Amino acid sequence: MERVDDQDQVLAVVDRGEAIRRGWLHRVATTVCRDQQGRVLIYRRPGNLSRFPGHHEVMFGGAVGVGESYEQAAARELAEELGVHVPVRFLFKFLCRGAVSPYWLGVHEAVITSEVTPDPEEVAWHAWLTGAELREAVRQWRFIPDGQEAFARYLTHRHEPPRTGS
Repeated sequence: MERVDDQDQVLAVVDRGEAIRRGWLHRVATTVCRDQQGRVLIYRRPGNLSRFPGHHEVMFGGAVGVGESYEQAAARELAEELGVHVPVRFLFKFLCRGAVSPYWLGVHEAVITSEVTPDPEEVAWHAWLTGAELREAVRQWRFIPDGQEAFARYLTHRHEPPRTGS
């Protein structure tokens, strides 16, 4: 992965584990998935994962690879985690302080019109929720704090014109 500075400029190629241990900034791409009715896809992480086991999340994503744009990483992650190949729309990025380590987070949106086939190593359970159902779920279930911060920003920025993400 690429270690970046506070302006999101590449400094070096580093190991992800080392970047997290040392608190080095790196890049993560994430996507809010909606269906044609506007519902949001949420999921629960498997209980055997090292970070946030059993937590729920509204964002699908992961580390941006070396030489990869935020958009490319977001689309790749959707293919890997959900088995779907759909266009992603870059919305914004921000410096996320993170519950585990700090990173630049590129937030995207995608509309999924086909069935999803989640990777069981990443997704233990999933469902499409309306806004009201999601608000209730957030009150009752454990969600990853970084995803909740990004989703709150997503709701604020949702109707703004897209910006360049790379």
